[in-house]
Amino acid sequence: MPLYAQEFFDRLDLPLPFGTVVGDVYYANPTDSSIRLRIEFARTIMDRQYDGLRLAVIDTERGTLDTAHLRFSEHGTFIRRDAERRSGDGRGVIRDWHQDGLPPWAGADLTGLRTAIVTFVQVSCPVLTAPRSFAEPGPCVARR
Repeated sequence: MPLYAQEFFDRLDLPLPFGTVVGDVYYANPTDSSIRLRIEFARTIMDRQYDGLRLAVIDTERGTLDTAHLRFSEHGTFIRRDAERRSGDGRGVIRDWHQDGLPPWAGADLTGLRTAIVTFVQVSCPVLTAPRSFAEPGPCVARR
């Protein structure tokens, strides 16, 4: 089963400029900056199982500046879904093992993830949420 990444990120509704999905990865970038945001599903040790999203702030000239792993379980993404399904594992993961049916993330509450992503971007690289003019270069500084 595909992850239906385009639909997932559309539903996530991030307030970032110039966002697009390529394959299963979301990219955002302001037109006047070399800074990019990459968001992808974070794999677990199990094949085709994902426990969250992996974020990376990347400078096209300097490489990766910052990363974060946002686990679904830490942001309440699947609490309601898992309770309704009585899945019992309580780990809040998605699996793309089946070929038909609903997207593997169906039933997700994306509010906590959206808030965490916006906060991460605002702290790690404000240029992504407040694009500057070409006359005001505002490089993102990597956290150490």
